[in-house]
Amino acid sequence: MDKKLLDELTKEYSNILNSDDESKSYKSIKVSAVKELYNSISLDTINDNDTSAYLALIDRFADCVKDDDRKSVIDIAQKIETKKQKYLAEINRLDKLNQYENKARQNGFEIIGGVDEAGRGPLAGPVVAAVVVFKDSIRINKINDSKKISEKNREELFDIIKEKAYDYGIGIATSDEIDEHNILNATYIAMKRAIDKLKHKPDYLINDAVIIPNMDMKQESLIKGDAKSISIASASILAKVTRDRMMYEYDKRFPEYNFSSNKGYGTEVHYEAIKKYGITNIHRLSFLKNFTEFFDEKNVRK
Repeated sequence: MDKKLLDELTKEYSNILNSDDESKSYKSIKVSAVKELYNSISLDTINDNDTSAYLALIDRFADCVKDDDRKSVIDIAQKIETKKQKYLAEINRLDKLNQYENKARQNGFEIIGGVDEAGRGPLAGPVVAAVVVFKDSIRINKINDSKKISEKNREELFDIIKEKAYDYGIGIATSDEIDEHNILNATYIAMKRAIDKLKHKPDYLINDAVIIPNMDMKQESLIKGDAKSISIASASILAKVTRDRMMYEYDKRFPEYNFSSNKGYGTEVHYEAIKKYGITNIHRLSFLKNFTEFFDEKNVRK
């Protein structure tokens, strides 16, 4: 929020309230200034763990305009309350996202990693996994399951997560490894590679719906974990953005398959491209058993 503008408006409203003029007209205060201040209220300050000072500013703004009887300002006053409630709801949601990590800390664990993957279902491209460790409880505005966030917000959050994380790792299993080991085991390979890239070995893992085999630390499998855990949600975003960027690069090599749009998933356009052009060396043969006529090495596009 623009604190300087808030100070100016507070002074103007105070002067009117304290004046001897019984009419108490607010016409001298520009509605445009009130709108400007309202528009400066930002949910991004939720990223700061101490939000009480910002909430106090919102309350101060609401108190300023509460007696202004102009319809346009009355509308803004109502919007201020709506935005405040949205702000409080987001704080509550983000605090709940920390509940599994906080419970693990209370049980004596210190380095808690959230693990998730992207790309188990596509016909082409790798499966990518990520692990994210936050040292303490944290709020990151807009964070959620990567599938529920716009691509623009995912890209922004990708950098914010890497900056705020105590540690993170990203691992990849190729389409060849998926064919060799099957998609579930290849996912485990990618997850282990991500964990191996951490600078600090975790003593507790919270995974999205899986228990990773042959790991020597405590694990918790959380169904729909990317909507329940801050570290899993963060891992889902790192994995998704990393994989999407790879598919954009593959699209430059194989534009006929529209990988930049479908990300390797089995869309109608993708299937038609396979029928017309065959398969590429990033396609998963184990996912394309109805297209065995293209499996001969000489037919594979590289």
